[in-house]
Amino acid sequence: MNPWLLVGLPALAAALGVAVRRDDRLARGVAVAAAGITTLLTVVLWAVVDGPATTRGPGLATGGLAVPLDLAVDPTRAALAAVVALVVLAVQLYSTWYLGTDDRYGQFAATVSLFAAAMLLVVLSADLLLTLVGWEVMGWCSYLLVGHWSRRATARRAALKAFLVTRVADIGFVLAVVGLAAGARSTSLAAVVGAWRRPGECIDTAVAGGTSLGDALSACAAPDANLRAVLLVLLVIGVLGKSAQVPFQDWLADAMEGPTPASALIHAATMVAAGTVVIGSLFEVFAASPTARWFLGVAVSVTMLLAAVLAFAQSDLKRMLAWSTVSQVAVMLSALATAPLEAGPDAGLLHLWSHALFKSLLFLAVGWAALAAGGTAATTLRGSAAASPVLRAAFLAGFLSLAGVPLVVGGISKEHVVAVAYDGAVSADGPGVLVLVALVLTAAVTAAYSTRGYFVVTAHVRRRPELPGVPPVVPVVLAVLVALTVVGGLVVLTGAFAVGEVSVFWLVLSLLVVGVGVGVALRGGFDRDPAEVLARRFTPAADAGLGADLVYRRVVARPVLRLARVVAFVDTEVVDAYVRGAGTATRVAGWAGERLHRGQRPSAGVGLVLGGVVVLAAVGVLAWS
Repeated sequence: MNPWLLVGLPALAAALGVAVRRDDRLARGVAVAAAGITTLLTVVLWAVVDGPATTRGPGLATGGLAVPLDLAVDPTRAALAAVVALVVLAVQLYSTWYLGTDDRYGQFAATVSLFAAAMLLVVLSADLLLTLVGWEVMGWCSYLLVGHWSRRATARRAALKAFLVTRVADIGFVLAVVGLAAGARSTSLAAVVGAWRRPGECIDTAVAGGTSLGDALSACAAPDANLRAVLLVLLVIGVLGKSAQVPFQDWLADAMEGPTPASALIHAATMVAAGTVVIGSLFEVFAASPTARWFLGVAVSVTMLLAAVLAFAQSDLKRMLAWSTVSQVAVMLSALATAPLEAGPDAGLLHLWSHALFKSLLFLAVGWAALAAGGTAATTLRGSAAASPVLRAAFLAGFLSLAGVPLVVGGISKEHVVAVAYDGAVSADGPGVLVLVALVLTAAVTAAYSTRGYFVVTAHVRRRPELPGVPPVVPVVLAVLVALTVVGGLVVLTGAFAVGEVSVFWLVLSLLVVGVGVGVALRGGFDRDPAEVLARRFTPAADAGLGADLVYRRVVARPVLRLARVVAFVDTEVVDAYVRGAGTATRVAGWAGERLHRGQRPSAGVGLVLGGVVVLAAVGVLAWS
């Protein structure tokens, strides 16, 4: 199967969706049909692929730089593509109900299709240029989805904030892509990895592939370690921005101003998780740079714990899930920051796979509960899970997985992340110890806010919330995600992710850590919100993201605006002053000449002419003599 079909089909659906956006039935049919076919094709591809395969692209002739534009497929990429397509299908089906009366549903559905095409392009890309294209298209689509309800000023501001923050970070990403491609003289991922990893590893790989030792020695010249570190740090900066990691963390919580299906898409399986895919594809190069690993390790260690604490104290459950996403993406990236080279990036990619399932489930469940209860505030959502048995099961499975309870999909993937962090901790050249400590503390806090979330939505209320008119497709979507969240950990048996066996030690440790978190949450009792007991005074600060938005304005926005005013003043009052002065002088000289010409008598003019003739005659006589 040609992987270009998996990218082209949702892209075509986006174009057709824009064309028929005014007819909701056609827009719905195009979006759902394309998502369904894409999901089926990715599952078939995952079933038939048995090893790495590259599909040649059209290529570009650019002189000294090779731009092959290839796509690649292997079991890991196929598994990731399948879960992305599945979440997109769930979002498209759910949106037909959730946004059924929205007058801009057609535009929303088309944007989701384009978003899916961009993420699938990043997952299947074997070329840095294609990765960059998918990366940038996702940034544009996120702006459109977060600001979908553009009649609200808060939605417009949140969309603009997300766009600006991620675009600033993308400066580093673009510079890194350009530098890595220039060093390899190719945008091919294979060529980039071969050019920038350690010479010894490059030689071993080349010889194992049949290359002679002499050719391998000449081809595997030692890269500039300092330049490699700079380029990888720039790449990490781009990833931190897209993934809402410190210091770019604040935009993702504000992005909750978008529709809940958009939140499920962005948070679960697309944009914020794309950085894990990119670093995973360059893992051999990344593992060779201790500087880049430390930079990423410190950032994600701070992020995962900070975001988990903020999630616990949120007064709005939808924003709680947003901060949870920030924390869980940091968990994914921590596996890449610490995993030894021989372990590979698959522990982080496995957590991406599992996070896509349980986080999309939780967001879609909160959307249903919010419509039943009338809002997403914790006080409003109390007891909202009683609206449906499916909804209660969705919250139970989702929060168990988020808490990292063993055997469900989130618990299995987190145990593998902790295991590779431990392997990195015993090595000498990485941030493994720091990350491992942060992971254990974060796991406890995560279990605490997961317990809190479940208690809030299942708390006893006198009147049971009801939401009439829920179509069968909604509980079916949630039921499928519940099943996959419970048994999805069996994916490790397929060999799609090359992870080792988790020992009994990590299983027991996970249970103890989760138990500590649950015990902390239960200090508030069974009939009260744990955050009201343990974090009442902290909640206002947590809702404000600890004032990060204010820091952005004071540290970044105001200095930039002041600098812009200075530049504008210099441009208008200094640079333009010379131009205006020359123009003014010319006008004054012309005015004076005109006045003098009009004020002279004819006799004076005749005298001047005669005087000129005398001067010319004198000059001629002198020249003749």
